[in-house]
Order: sequence, then structure tokens, then C-alpha cells
Amino acid sequence: MLRAEYGEAGLLEEDADPDPMGMFHRWFEETVAAGLPEPNAMIVATGSAVSGPSARYVLLKGVRADGFVFFTNLASHKGADLAADPRCALLFPWHPLERQVRVEGRASLLPAADVAAYFATRPRGSQLGAWASPQSRVVAGRAELEGTYAEMERRFGGAEVPVPEEWGGYLVRPEMMEFWQGRPGRMHDRLCYRRAGSGWRRERLAP
Repeated sequence: MLRAEYGEAGLLEEDADPDPMGMFHRWFEETVAAGLPEPNAMIVATGSAVSGPSARYVLLKGVRADGFVFFTNLASHKGADLAADPRCALLFPWHPLERQVRVEGRASLLPAADVAAYFATRPRGSQLGAWASPQSRVVAGRAELEGTYAEMERRFGGAEVPVPEEWGGYLVRPEMMEFWQGRPGRMHDRLCYRRAGSGWRRERLAP
């Protein structure tokens, strides 16, 4: 049976941070310290009236006091969804620690200066890939992608690679954050934070 008993740790109100962003920082640092691969991998779920719900893995590239940052091609499937409806959800599935964090909020575009500053830190190969890949659109085959990549290598030579026009970043400002900790007997701990004015209201949810 594909089933496991949970019980590595618990999550009580007195041990939780009153600020969910502070709580996220604590759990994220513990995830990194535990040596989990790609601890910043998160599922980004979007939706639209045309295509319905959609989800994919994206790498978290920053945590600010006001939310979560990631970068992508703005003309991609998720970019089109977020342009039509900025509401989205994030999920951090830290299975080895029997934890997950759910986030619901709204995405807004980052300023061009923030995008350029991050793009400059990317490996050159990733910068060229951002130019070569028309993300989410149909291509004839692998050869087309590799040909476009080689074309970008020739185009930019040894020069600095600028930010592609379609490439950008988002800040997801949370309206709800839920911290889930596995417990024995499926009596899991679920602490949910919801925005309440300028602060947060914390509630325990039944598993």
C-alpha cells in the first residue's frame, strides 16, 4: 500500500511564529539544513476561464516581507493566466520532513529594475535559454530549440546578454498561508494564517 505513518514532529500554537512570513523563514531554513534537494522548488497553480486550472514547478527566487518572488517568461501559460487573473496558489512540498506550506494570494509584476538585477546573476547559459525558448508554445522539435539557442550564442557572442522583452518576475503577496505537519493516525497539524486588516489571524484547521 502506498501509505506512510507520519510522526516526526508536531506543530503547536505556542511554538508557531505569530507572523507567517517569519514562520516560513524558520521552516525554510530547517529544510535547507536538512539537505533536501531543491528546497526552493514550489508548485505554482493558476487558472483561467479559457484553459481552467494549471500547475507546474517553479523555483522560488526570493522571500520578502511582503511575499514570494519568482521569474518566468511572461508570455508562457502561467504568464497568460496571471495576466487574466492574478489570483494564484503556491505549494512547498517538503515530504522528507513531513511538511508542506500552502500559500494563496495575488501576483503582481516586479519592476523592470528588479528583473534586470536578477537576470544579471543568472548563468550565461540560462540567459541565452531565456532568449531561445518561446516558453509554452509549440515547436517543431528539439532541433528547432537547439538551433535557436545556437543562433543566440552567435548573436550575443561575448557581449552582455540583455533581458528578453517577454521575460519578467512576479511578487506573490499572500492572503492565506497554511503550515501542515504530519502526525500519527492522520491527525495532522494545520495552522492557517489569514490576513486581518494590517495583521494576521491564526486558526487551527481539522486534518
